[in-house]
Amino acid sequence: MPTAEARRERRARLWRTLPPHRAFAVGPVRRVPIGDPSGPGGDPAPSFIRRLFQWTELLDPTNLIISAENIEKSRQLLFTNEDAFRLAWEDQGIQEAWKHSLSSVHPDSSKPIPTLFRPAAFLPFTVPSVFVSMIPAKRIKYVILPQVSLYAYTTVFNIINGNASYSHRPHESVLLGAGVIASSTFCGLIPYLVQMKYSLDNPLIKRALPIFFLAQISGMNVFASRSFEPVRGIEVMDKEGNVIGHSRRAGRKAVRETAVSRAVLFGTSALIPEVFAYFFKRTQFFLQHPRLLWTLKLSCTTLVMGLMVPVSFSMFPQIGRIRCRKLEEEIRSATEEAELFYNRGV
Repeated sequence: MPTAEARRERRARLWRTLPPHRAFAVGPVRRVPIGDPSGPGGDPAPSFIRRLFQWTELLDPTNLIISAENIEKSRQLLFTNEDAFRLAWEDQGIQEAWKHSLSSVHPDSSKPIPTLFRPAAFLPFTVPSVFVSMIPAKRIKYVILPQVSLYAYTTVFNIINGNASYSHRPHESVLLGAGVIASSTFCGLIPYLVQMKYSLDNPLIKRALPIFFLAQISGMNVFASRSFEPVRGIEVMDKEGNVIGHSRRAGRKAVRETAVSRAVLFGTSALIPEVFAYFFKRTQFFLQHPRLLWTLKLSCTTLVMGLMVPVSFSMFPQIGRIRCRKLEEEIRSATEEAELFYNRGV
């Protein structure tokens, strides 16, 4: 059974009384916190723009250096302050406490997320792998390491930041992760194996093939690494944060939405730098300085991923909503609520 602290934290996430982001809902004078039910912005599923602003602050790199002691102090401040919901947009200390909690604590287990796998660490760890994996290689051995590093990190990230409310044992996650890393890496090598075995004269197909595979495998990686959720079911809650039961259908919806956002993230981040490089390499400057083209591609990859990470994380609410009539019979019979909530994960 979830503790009182966990229930309170879930309720806070449901209602989005969550700075650090503050929305200007009426005008430049009156500031209304996201999801405050008493204000004009009250909505348990805030708009894409509001989620985007919130994620831009949660992805702040300084969130990686928050110590476990500071995280615990922030959570204690929230749990001991009965007005934490209402003071969220006017008290700087509570704002920082919410920021520390949201960026560093798992919403299901209420345990700190390992530093290297917090959302703020996603960009710096994936940009180099995406950039190197898009560099044409004449030998397969030059491609293996970037593929392994990319899918090893994303697989562990997906498992750690996914929904953790289903029953599982530690060794199951380890075995699942190892299998997903191996299969994702092999699939990621397919376009390079094809290029080495067959002469692809069309430059468009030659460059589009790795991008297509990267987007598809990134989405499938989410399905595979979080495959326990649709099988065993995840917790669904009412608007008060009370757990009604475990739903496999909610698990499928959570994984599907996250997979779509991840495919969009990596597909766009690989496509746009290639398009820019395709046109710029024909200019006189880059014909004279061809090595600078790689500097352009690296800068473009970093910029595009820097924009796309918060966009992809914001595509769907982290606290998802599902109509009760679409859930299993045992859940429908256990509540009179028309709509239930679940943690989608990141």
